[in-house]
Amino acid sequence: MRTTLNVLMLASGFVISAASFADEAPAGKLVVYTSQAPEIAQQTMDAFKAAYPNVQVEWTRNGTTQLMNVLRTEMMSGEARPDVLLIADAINLGALKNENHLYSYSDAPLSHINPSFYDKDKTFFGTKIIATVIAYNTQHAQPIDSWNALAVEANKGQIAVPSPLYSGAALYKLHTDINTPSIGWSFYKKLAAIGIAPQGGNGPALKAVASGLDKYGIITDADVILAKKKGSPVDLVYPKEGVSYVTEPVAIMKTAHNLPAAKAFVNFMLSEPGQKLVVEQGNRPVDDRVSAPAGFTPINKIKLLSPDVAKAIKEDAAVRDRFSALFGG
Repeated sequence: MRTTLNVLMLASGFVISAASFADEAPAGKLVVYTSQAPEIAQQTMDAFKAAYPNVQVEWTRNGTTQLMNVLRTEMMSGEARPDVLLIADAINLGALKNENHLYSYSDAPLSHINPSFYDKDKTFFGTKIIATVIAYNTQHAQPIDSWNALAVEANKGQIAVPSPLYSGAALYKLHTDINTPSIGWSFYKKLAAIGIAPQGGNGPALKAVASGLDKYGIITDADVILAKKKGSPVDLVYPKEGVSYVTEPVAIMKTAHNLPAAKAFVNFMLSEPGQKLVVEQGNRPVDDRVSAPAGFTPINKIKLLSPDVAKAIKEDAAVRDRFSALFGG
């Protein structure tokens, strides 16, 4: 993939330069697997390359589930390619940690990040806060402040929903919801009963809502806010029952071929310049020194729901099977 050798100038006017990271000089090839959207991933890799110009970045992106399928196939053959993973959710990374596939990076720069946003054993680290919300087309629908009020007959076939069999954020939401009494499996049964067919990721779901093909969507907040800023007829609501959120964690594989470059990538993502890049890309940062972009509801005014990750990992296969049986996927 294309990388940038010169200093990256971002729209906000801040500069990420190689001098910012002069104390480290990793080199060689770094392989990154990511679930970031292609244009966002390109920006991330370009910015990292600007900070570490001696590193050649090779990256692959896909939905989290697809990436994990590829990675597990590689691991079975003893040829895992990535040095670093940058994917949506902690469930998949937690499973890899439990199987002893992740490197514990004890020296990661975490002084400005809340411990709730990274693994206590420092095998993976959240890089942003992405909540899943109710999106709606402002020309065809009214705002709804409840998940249960969304899944009603009046919205039959009119809700775009990413699939947890593809999207890491959707998988995290599923595990969060089914263990939240006010939502539960009953919410998904209601969706199935009104002809909702979850598929794909957040991008296609947002396009369906923005185009008016669907009135509502269950979509990540950053995507909706960015689309609204660009003029799409969309808006969002954080439902009163609460919202799931993912942190798009970064992790180093224990089999990393280039550990110095992998550490540098983690350092960059958690650094203040890296967190400013997160904001520039339209996401809420985890660094307490960096403010969220305009348009985001203050974090203390949102009811964040956190699943029991250990339980989610243990039950994941059964939960996926039940979801597939319910929606016929």
